[in-house]
Amino acid sequence: MEAREECFLKPRQVLLLFVFLGGSLAGSGARRYSVAEEKEKGFLVANLAKDLGLRVEELAERRAQAVSKGNIQYFHLSHQTGDLLLVEKLDREELCGSTEPCVLHFQILLHNPLQFITNELEIIDVNDNAPEFFENAMQLKVLESSPPGTIIPLGNAVDLDVGRNGLQNYTVFPTSHFHVRTRHRRDGRKHPELVLDRALDREEQPELSLTLTALDGGSPPRSGTAQVHILVLDINDNAPEFTQSLYEVHILEKSPVGSVIITVSASDLDTGNFGAISYAFFHASEEILKTFQLNPITGDIQLVKGLDYETMNTYEVDIEAKDGGGLSGKCTVIVQVVDVNDNPPELTLTSVNSPIPENLAEIVVAVFSVADLDSGDNGKVTCFIQNDLPFILKPSIENFYTIVSEGALDRESRAEYNITITVTDMGTPRLTTQHTITVQVSDVNDNAPAFTQTSYTLFVQENNSPALHIGTISATDSDSGSNAHITYSLLPTHDPQLALSSLISINADNGQLFALRSLDYEALQTFEFRVGATDQGSPALSSQVLVHVLVLDANDNAPFVLYPLQNASAPCTELLPRAAEPGYLVTKVVAVDRDSGQNAWLSFQLLKATEPGLFNVWAHNGEVRTARLLSERDALKHRLLLLVKDNGNPQRSASVTLHVLVVDGFSQPYLPLPELAHDFTQEEDSLTLYLVIALASVSSVFLLSVLLFVGVRMCRRARATSLGGCSVPGGHFPGHLVDVSGTGTLAQSYQYEVCLTGDSGTTDFKFFNPIIPSSLLQDP
Repeated sequence: MEAREECFLKPRQVLLLFVFLGGSLAGSGARRYSVAEEKEKGFLVANLAKDLGLRVEELAERRAQAVSKGNIQYFHLSHQTGDLLLVEKLDREELCGSTEPCVLHFQILLHNPLQFITNELEIIDVNDNAPEFFENAMQLKVLESSPPGTIIPLGNAVDLDVGRNGLQNYTVFPTSHFHVRTRHRRDGRKHPELVLDRALDREEQPELSLTLTALDGGSPPRSGTAQVHILVLDINDNAPEFTQSLYEVHILEKSPVGSVIITVSASDLDTGNFGAISYAFFHASEEILKTFQLNPITGDIQLVKGLDYETMNTYEVDIEAKDGGGLSGKCTVIVQVVDVNDNPPELTLTSVNSPIPENLAEIVVAVFSVADLDSGDNGKVTCFIQNDLPFILKPSIENFYTIVSEGALDRESRAEYNITITVTDMGTPRLTTQHTITVQVSDVNDNAPAFTQTSYTLFVQENNSPALHIGTISATDSDSGSNAHITYSLLPTHDPQLALSSLISINADNGQLFALRSLDYEALQTFEFRVGATDQGSPALSSQVLVHVLVLDANDNAPFVLYPLQNASAPCTELLPRAAEPGYLVTKVVAVDRDSGQNAWLSFQLLKATEPGLFNVWAHNGEVRTARLLSERDALKHRLLLLVKDNGNPQRSASVTLHVLVVDGFSQPYLPLPELAHDFTQEEDSLTLYLVIALASVSSVFLLSVLLFVGVRMCRRARATSLGGCSVPGGHFPGHLVDVSGTGTLAQSYQYEVCLTGDSGTTDFKFFNPIIPSSLLQDP
């Protein structure tokens, strides 16, 4: 600044010297002109010809010129117009510096005669320079403990302009903590000073940036600025402060161990060691210390143990931040554990009612509750059971449910139900729990016993042994237990002639039927009765079924010869005319068999004849006919032995002896002679002897078997007679004889009246009309 002022003083001294010398040559007073600085080249200062009172031509003749001090010419005098013009721009600050007023001396030199005319040009200052600071940026350090009113000197600004255009005052912005005061020095310079208005807080604002402005008084005013950077020096007057007093973080309960869940951050407005912060848990519980780990430098909270929402869903962690000066701050971290659908629904059975009685509706089968340890949608559950079961699920209070039978159950249709309760939560993915309960349906005696058949037909071979099992009546009961325990019994019959209790017995437990005595087909071919089945329920239910018993015929009856009778007092003799043609019907043997079917199919066979080849017997009807004409050589008396046998197994038979007398005609009655009867007897005895010898020679074993079989049969018949059964008539002609099959000797079954006349010695056998048809003799 001082060097610049010296530059301004040197031109000034030269100019004064020049003016002083010129004044000695000129005899007149100096004229003063004025011009504002910074005018352009060629600017008209004044018309010197006019001011000097010279003509323009005279200026040229006298070679007038403007002379400035030094080597620099500032002016040009025009000989054509007499105008004084600027050669270049004039800068007042360069010519005069801070001197006021700024006057530039020059002379007008005239020749012929030589003459110096002194003139002055005052350069008027214009506000063309703004104030300038020597330092555009200033750094200041201020203790934050400085009291208000503290003065801080600042570097000043310089304005080359003078007067009002020069530097007038200073301002500062912002003014929150400082204002500026302008101090005037003795040399005229103006210096700014910062005055502290409000206490500084480094933690609040560690640095301040101010704009210092220097203003001049020109119009328009000009200004210069400098940046003032104030660094507030710290003292440990601030405790660490967290960015949040309360942190809240949500973390999934299945987050992996070692993951950072949140980072807490505290700041200390102090610096250095006073601002160094370390983090630590503050009065943390053992559970928190086991679950979380805090990085003392970074403030990272790390998970060191798995979280379980159902065990603990919220953690409240207090954290302390401490600086190097011992001051501390605290914050709280709330860790909210976010539920993950990791728990399936839980089902708790309160009661199960099993068995339940059938035929009752809306019976509570089970009571249960559901719960899910998860929360939100993860903890919401829905329940359902199978749709194909006669049960409905009803919600009750809170999370309780009941299973109720929808209608009356039928144990006989289904005695057991497996009810699967399915509980599903609403989480993602959905978890499901199933529980199956078994419900038994208890029986009610609502079903009567049912027989396996609508009726039973049993077949019993006659001559059975007593106590013979003839069949089983079976009934079932859809109920169970005692309700299904069946007792069988014989129901009373409405037929007074049928002594059922002496014929049949039944096992009350299993329905087995037994014949109490031997049955005789010829006496009782069929009978029927009813069997009752009763359960043991309360009340007892029963049902009955009809049982038909058919007695099957056995070949236990030998054929019985009706004609000729073999037990008559006198033998029956048939008369044969000597003139009989071949095929002449001599007689017809009539026989019946009390058996039926094949056992009653009779066939006839001629075993022996006095004259072989003279007679033959038709096998199916017993007709005895002549086979040829009689000759003179043929005997008058003939004895025929016929065998009548049935078709049973074993086969039974009967023999019949016919006596035939050949006569010339029927005009004279035939009187048998005593010797004839004697001869017949002898011949019969001889024939019997021959037959016995022949049979014995065939097989003695067979004879023994026959005798044993006959003995057994006689014993059974005797026993049956003693029990009051049917008896075989003996010694008299039976009241009725039946051929059941209708294929025996007779075409139908008849009851005959037979008339025998023994007083005349001639036997007459007469067939009368049937008295009782066979349809009335047989049992329906």
